[in-house]
Amino acid sequence: MSQRLPLFVGLLALCMLATPSAPLPAQQRLRERIQQRLQPQSENTGRGERASLPPGVRVEREIAYGPDPRQRYDVYLPGHARPGAPILFMVHGGGWRRGDKGMRYVVGNKAAYWLQRGFVFVSANYRMEPDADPLVQAGDVAAALASVQRRARQWHADPAKTILMGHSAGAHLVALLGSDPTGLLRQASADRPLGVVALDSGALDVPALMSQPRLPQLYRDAFGSDPAYWRSVSPQQQLERDALPMLLVCSSDRRFPTSPCAEARGFAARAAALSVPMRVLPEALEHGEINDQLGQPSAYTDAVSAWIQRALMQVRR
Repeated sequence: MSQRLPLFVGLLALCMLATPSAPLPAQQRLRERIQQRLQPQSENTGRGERASLPPGVRVEREIAYGPDPRQRYDVYLPGHARPGAPILFMVHGGGWRRGDKGMRYVVGNKAAYWLQRGFVFVSANYRMEPDADPLVQAGDVAAALASVQRRARQWHADPAKTILMGHSAGAHLVALLGSDPTGLLRQASADRPLGVVALDSGALDVPALMSQPRLPQLYRDAFGSDPAYWRSVSPQQQLERDALPMLLVCSSDRRFPTSPCAEARGFAARAAALSVPMRVLPEALEHGEINDQLGQPSAYTDAVSAWIQRALMQVRR
């Protein structure tokens, strides 16, 4: 950090000297950006800020489910855990090549909301591109889920009351796992979750996505050029009759490279033909807001919470 400090201070001075007539707001924004870069790593890292949690919450961090440093998850335990607590298992997004289980937008409002309702909240990492492709990543998520379910009783949780949730690339991964529970989930010896909440996935129909013009490079990096591989990692093409019930939250404001709500409706139509319960929930929110604002007081949070509660009612007493 000490080696970087002169560089950023010099950059600030140079920019201010080079633009003496720049408006004050522009200079202030530049100062703020550089000050953020100068903050200690413990306060401003690529992992993002850690979330504020309700009083009494206990966190067990960096639990390994494999040998790779990315194969880790964190468990958030409510202050007054009751035996048989349900589990909300969260998978972060980041274009299949970045992101972290501890980021505020991943944990934040969601953990606070469901911890207060007696849930155990789990946030998992997985190996990333270019070292692991999306199919390997989905296998990591399945392995992490199996590990959580094996340990659930020590946290007073019921492994039969598990809900999978993911945002963006993470939503694609949990939707893929939920589409064919006899595939990667069974290979990892994971028990069948009660359902999937996919938060604004743009990759439910991968072959259709990859045919789009002006496709951002991140999709080409993730899915490559082989149509057979596209089908193998596409929730729509992998959907089976025993698929998990799903809630597909989608941004009605997003249109590029595809409309996530149009994709979700196409996915739900195929699910209906197979008698798989699936609901589409459009929200007039941006892609990041779909993730961050879940758990804040809103009709959106109420709708997701009600869907999860109905899914929990499937557990046989």
